Amino acid sequence: MTSPAVIRPYRPEDRAALEDICIRTAHNGQDSRPVYADPAILPIIFATPYVELEPELAFVLDDGRGQAVGYILGTADTPRFVDAFRAKWLPSVADRYPEPSGPPATPDEAMIPLLHHPERMLVPELAAYPAHLHIDLLPEWQGRGHGRELMRTFLRALAERGVPAVHLVMAVANTPARAFYDRLGFQEIPVPDPGPVACLGRTTGALDEL
Repeated sequence: MTSPAVIRPYRPEDRAALEDICIRTAHNGQDSRPVYADPAILPIIFATPYVELEPELAFVLDDGRGQAVGYILGTADTPRFVDAFRAKWLPSVADRYPEPSGPPATPDEAMIPLLHHPERMLVPELAAYPAHLHIDLLPEWQGRGHGRELMRTFLRALAERGVPAVHLVMAVANTPARAFYDRLGFQEIPVPDPGPVACLGRTTGALDEL
């Protein structure tokens, strides 16, 4: 009999699964492999640095057999994370993805500047929401309440650290994700020139309402 899925802390042996989940959900919630020549750039920006720099805030959905099928990860302090990204993470990966010298000509080239400019995460309008997060589940594990439980786990960990609020940045085109965040009490935070993304935030309290 298969054990039920459980949420547990991230372990180093989950790294390959985490990167795969990111790749398979990174294009507006869909599989990024048909879009990017080298989709490995995506977890290098949006997933792996978090488990390297702040592993204590990384949690996975385990399918009950030890396989990670979803995750939530992030940072309690975005300015501190940006500093660590610049000083510790970027030097370890920058040579694999050199920054394009001109305007991006491919989806891959459009992503690479995000790697080289972590300061993009420092948005004054988000200062009251010092933490930020990324959450992804494989499609077959969505819509079953697991995302809500991952979010509750992460928000509780932030609250225990005295962090008052958290934000996330999502692609506007990912309408199912927006509906999910709306149900969990996230509200849009106006920022200048957001482009194709929206910034959402909520407090780390009132977890009984999730």
